[in-house]
Amino acid sequence: MSVGIRENQIGLSRNDYKGRPSTLCLGCGHNSISNQIIAVAFEMSLNPHDIIKLSGIGCSSKSPAYFLNRSHGFNSLHGRMPSIATGATTANRELIAIGVSGDGDTGSIGLGQFKHMVRRNVPAVYIVENNGVYGLTKGQFSATADMGQTLKYAGVNELPPIDVCLEALAADASFVARSFAGDAKQVRALLKAAISHKGTAVLDIISPCVTFNNHETSSKSYPYGKVHEDPLQDLTYIPEYDPIIIDVHEPGQIQAVEMHDGSHLMLKKLDPDKHDPTDKQAAFQIIEEAHLQNQFITGLIYVDERRPTLLETTHLVDIPLARLSDDVLRPSREALEGIMADLICCN
Repeated sequence: MSVGIRENQIGLSRNDYKGRPSTLCLGCGHNSISNQIIAVAFEMSLNPHDIIKLSGIGCSSKSPAYFLNRSHGFNSLHGRMPSIATGATTANRELIAIGVSGDGDTGSIGLGQFKHMVRRNVPAVYIVENNGVYGLTKGQFSATADMGQTLKYAGVNELPPIDVCLEALAADASFVARSFAGDAKQVRALLKAAISHKGTAVLDIISPCVTFNNHETSSKSYPYGKVHEDPLQDLTYIPEYDPIIIDVHEPGQIQAVEMHDGSHLMLKKLDPDKHDPTDKQAAFQIIEEAHLQNQFITGLIYVDERRPTLLETTHLVDIPLARLSDDVLRPSREALEGIMADLICCN
């Protein structure tokens, strides 16, 4: 290691977590998110070989090439990333799965897969890089585009938007958060909390498309986000090796939300009317109120650490399936004959 280059706890530098140079537009919010993933992986001293990057199709799904070049990766079909994430984490429960999708990849063709992944509580971080347009195919409206929004080539959007966070809550998600690509500090804190969460952590990040959808009238733009962003909390992530546990609920003081591994997300309550992220009904209400008031709320919207994951509900063994020997994975001839006999008997 060269003199002056800082290393993390496992002896890696920040450069060791980088990927290839980005081919996305200069100023794209997706690039900022990739940079925050690099920073978070370095700061948390994650072993790149313990991580699998997953994506579907679209500008957002290109971005895993731009971070963690030492990690496993799988670029799947349009909207099919949740299936790959489910299979990968089921085969190897020790993997840290980071899925990157987009508003088209998740809100349109992949909506069914998204809902079922959340319903099953697959242990994975699910990032939606949300810009309200199909940037890769020249700027058509996506399912999250604002109703009444006007684009040069697409005309006027007559349909109401799908809210990714509302869809996640309705599917009984155990972690729901929203952020803005221009708020690097908040994105990093939420990414750390999401990686530490044991189930599906849905992180909807408004990520402006500087080419097709960066107008002041769009809620997915830099100008709108900077003016209308209303953070729910002041977020600071406290790693497990230096925990701070404070159980207070007064405005201006700190509330600790413990993650599954003993790490903590510290929430500063701003006033009595602000949000309790463990209250699901309040989560629904605050999103609806934000829509009515044209607010752009960011932060941790909901977390439930008690929900079992897919690995727990399917009673998988502790040893990753990928490491089990054939004689353990494959049933014997006698076992198969017994199964067939039971089927014949029952029919």
